[in-house]
Amino acid sequence: MNKSIGKSIQRIDATAKVKGEALYPGDIHLDNQAYMKVLFSGKPHAIIKSIDTEKAENYPGVLAVITAKDVPANEYGLGVKDQPVLCGTGSNHPYADHVRFAADHVALVIADTEEIAESAMKLIKIEFEELPVLTNIFEAEKPDAIKIHPEKESNIFSRYRIRKGDVESAFKQAAVIIEDDYVTPAQEHAYLQPEAGISYIDDEGRIVVVVGGQWTHEDREQIAHALCLPEEKIRVIYPAIGGAFGGREDMSVQIILALGAMVLHQRGIDRPVKIIWSREESIIGHHKRHPYFLHARWGATREGKVIAAEVTIKTDAGAYVYTSPKVLGNATLMCTGPYEIPNVKVDSYAVFTNNIPNGAFRGFGGPQGAFEAECQMNKLAEALGMDPVEIRFRNLLNEGSVLSVGTPVPKGVSIRQVVEKTALSAGWQFTNHHWERVTGQFSKVGKRDRLKRGYGFACAYKNVGFSFGAPEQCTATIELHGDTVIQKAILKHSGAEVGQGAHTVFVQMAAESLDLPIQKIELIASDTAYTENSGSVSASRMTFMAGNSIRGAAREALEKWKNEERPAIATYTYRPPKTTPYDPETGKSEPNFSYGYVAEVVELEVDTETGQIELLNIICGDDVGRAINPQLVEGQVEGALIQASGYAILENFIQTNGLVQTRNFSTYLIPTILDIPEKVNSLVLEYADPIGPFGARGMGEMPYLPLAAAVISAVHNATSVWFDEFPLTPERVLTGLGRIKR
Repeated sequence: MNKSIGKSIQRIDATAKVKGEALYPGDIHLDNQAYMKVLFSGKPHAIIKSIDTEKAENYPGVLAVITAKDVPANEYGLGVKDQPVLCGTGSNHPYADHVRFAADHVALVIADTEEIAESAMKLIKIEFEELPVLTNIFEAEKPDAIKIHPEKESNIFSRYRIRKGDVESAFKQAAVIIEDDYVTPAQEHAYLQPEAGISYIDDEGRIVVVVGGQWTHEDREQIAHALCLPEEKIRVIYPAIGGAFGGREDMSVQIILALGAMVLHQRGIDRPVKIIWSREESIIGHHKRHPYFLHARWGATREGKVIAAEVTIKTDAGAYVYTSPKVLGNATLMCTGPYEIPNVKVDSYAVFTNNIPNGAFRGFGGPQGAFEAECQMNKLAEALGMDPVEIRFRNLLNEGSVLSVGTPVPKGVSIRQVVEKTALSAGWQFTNHHWERVTGQFSKVGKRDRLKRGYGFACAYKNVGFSFGAPEQCTATIELHGDTVIQKAILKHSGAEVGQGAHTVFVQMAAESLDLPIQKIELIASDTAYTENSGSVSASRMTFMAGNSIRGAAREALEKWKNEERPAIATYTYRPPKTTPYDPETGKSEPNFSYGYVAEVVELEVDTETGQIELLNIICGDDVGRAINPQLVEGQVEGALIQASGYAILENFIQTNGLVQTRNFSTYLIPTILDIPEKVNSLVLEYADPIGPFGARGMGEMPYLPLAAAVISAVHNATSVWFDEFPLTPERVLTGLGRIKR
């Protein structure tokens, strides 16, 4: 038996990437290629009255200037097609003459060189009628506020509610009630590779777009829609991709690249079109993590049982819908944590503003909801004089527990085991019928009196796969070649490799399912010409979904091989248990078919003179169901923790009047080697998911979720001050400590 699962084999793309041989979209050069630049609006809210492109079109070396009138179907969007491909006059899309954020696309310039395109772009003259700019959700949600999308009745465009039990009666029985407001920030994805790509017309007359993304077939669908072409006339190929984290879910350069190649072809010019965004263009031009406002009131008995939770959630969606409904849906569910609470009331809203659009980012609303839930739980523990692990054990989900949405949590609930293993690893013990931390207590004083040490605990859960009734499936094809024995197996799968090691895991799962050595597996991936729809690399779903599709294809291919079909070719589509949307009145639903579970302990040091926070130690317990490749799992844990530490401490994304102020990495600080924790202990736990492939659960997002709350808890443990808003910049810390006046 060829065993491939559970081994830390070297990534199949490692050598090419280490040697610099792997080609990312920006590395690909084709003969006689032209270059594209995008003219951003520069205005957060305005109506375009006219665009004069004559000087730009006549500039030497310019091949085309494309405006809204040139887009066949001038609309796109992952969930709702509410965004013009190009804003301006002469469009077939209602209100496409409106710009709603400062990086709305107004025109495309294609030229012989990037420098020529840049120079010509500056010659385009636009007449604007400026409109009031709305950047505050509390102003934007007012009935008399100007409508950012005039065709809509309100700037509130998505809302959910959950009603379980009788919250007000439960509060009357509570021994302690904690009520607070929480604010979470926007966050830049900061992936290594900015948005880039190249497009051309191939020998079959298809428009080929080579680009980084997370869902080839969805990219193809949106390109085809905007260009009014059948999908088979569009081919999307993903080469190496320099990170994604949800940032490549929504469109950036995919449609405009295809549009550029099409327009040139229509004018008798068959040249590839290339674009590479600068880091500044990437930061101001593509969506961010949603900032959230959460008001929470939780009540518990003297024994530490949470009996009521009431939460109001409002999120700044920015200028367009993007994935806001899904992100809001997750936050609505996760805002009461991995706890069985008998009485729950949640109201949540997504609001349009003229800020940069916000969309998918690692955790999809889970980190925002978990921050509020875990802060509330830690504050309840303090108010009751109870250990933070003890109070959690009195409330954690069990098998069969009923969620806030009134339905049982899917089988395979492991949050108790995860919290237990993490707590034990961090010095807690269960003695005399309760949990307490009995070893390794941190001193309040560090190396110098001004340095205060503390530790904090938090946990969370997060869906695996699409939620709330979204169609969910994943397809794999396997070909077995040979005469009497299988000489090679070809796996065709469109799942994207965005740096997480997915393609290596695909090969491992195929080898295991076929009982073949790794060396006999050939992978063809992420090319719509050869691979069927796998869905998005998001929602911690790809290992789970791809594994089940690969196992199914392997099973059917082996059956054909047994029946002496040569080659034996099988295509299999895996469909998990169905989910259902929120009931509009009660929220009752079956929101997800599987979950992942995580717990974390943070040790840190606060400098009370400078406000600096240093992370010393993080222990992260993560149930992955089955570690297909343990080293890749550890890499995902460590990467998530570092990214989340930036979210919690460093990354201060600033917009003023709809204009991004932190446009580069000198003003927007992300963690470097000097900011990572001194020690990270990844507890890779394996409690099999009943329907996961080989028992595997998704886990790429889970370590991210509780980190901010654990940091806040540790800072409180060190300083006795609660912080309800982050990032914990030195200024915010010193203000909270009373060293700086507000």
